[in-house]
Parts: sequence; C-alpha cells; structure tokens
Amino acid sequence: MRKLISYINITPDGFCDHTAVLADEELHASANQLFRNADTGVFGRVTYQLMESYWPSVAQNPTGIQSVDEFAVLLDNIEKIVFSRTMKSVEWQNARLATGGLEEEIVRLKKQPGKDMVVSSPSLISQLTRLELIDEYYFLVQPILAGSGKRFFETVELDKHHHLELTDTEVFTSGTIKLCYKKRG
Repeated sequence: MRKLISYINITPDGFCDHTAVLADEELHASANQLFRNADTGVFGRVTYQLMESYWPSVAQNPTGIQSVDEFAVLLDNIEKIVFSRTMKSVEWQNARLATGGLEEEIVRLKKQPGKDMVVSSPSLISQLTRLELIDEYYFLVQPILAGSGKRFFETVELDKHHHLELTDTEVFTSGTIKLCYKKRG
C-alpha cells in the first residue's frame, strides 16, 4: 500500500505560510529526496495555485541552482491531484481535479500501485489527519516567528489525540529543523 506523507513548513509560533519561510538550496535538496520517492502530489486550491504560479516556469527556464531546478522538474513530472470546490480546470501538466471526496479519493489512491504521495496543503493535512489517512509527517520548523498568518490545524479541529513516533531529525545550516514522524500503532 502506498504511503501518504505530510510535508509542511511551520514556525515555532504555529504558522504555516509557504511564502514566509526560508527555502534555500539545502532545504530543496532535502525535499528532492522525498519527491524522488513520490509519484503523486495532493494539493488544495491555495497551495496548488501558489506552486503552479512559479514551478512550471523554473522547470522550463532553470535557475542554475541544481537543487532548486531538480525540485522544479520533480514537481513538474509527478501527478498532481487538486481538491477544490471552486476550480473548474487545472493547467499544469500531469494535474487533475479530484473527482471524489477527499477520503474516498485518498483511500482509493493508497490502494493503487505506485510510489509515495505527498501532501503539503495545511487544510488538507488537517482533514487527512482527522481521517487518519496520513502515514508520515515531515515538519520543517523554520527559525522564524511569523506573528501572523495561517495557523496550522486552524481549519479542522482534531477530535482526539494522534500519537506519533519520531523517526528522524535533521538540522540545516539555516536553523531549520526537520522532524519526521510516523503514526504510532
């Protein structure tokens, strides 16, 4: 069965704004390790539109920074499934709008053969956690106190504790700390 992995940048004060984080060569190289073992990205509308507005152009016109350019190509080539109530179409290559509900679609995808799936949209991570469908969590704790923005888990309250087991940590020169957990049990 395929794994669903949550990959999210977060600040110590609990915010998860993709645009307010450090994204240097070292962090992209780390993300590339994850995406080399994935063939599907799961997105909500906001995160999809943020990513789609930048990464396809980098894949077509590389920056010259190896880890950034590789990330663009990896992201460009994976299947992208977008959950949205308002979007009518998606333009990015290998992207499609989800046809079923979140739980139904993810359960079906997890049963299919393939590599891992990665979800980086805060609202979807919250919902998928509540549905107990995420197998591993990667939190990239950024050395920034954001003070405002979108709080992680603000859109969906969890109805119970979800116990995790720490499987790996990594400290980057930027001060970012990657914490990797898997579901316990």
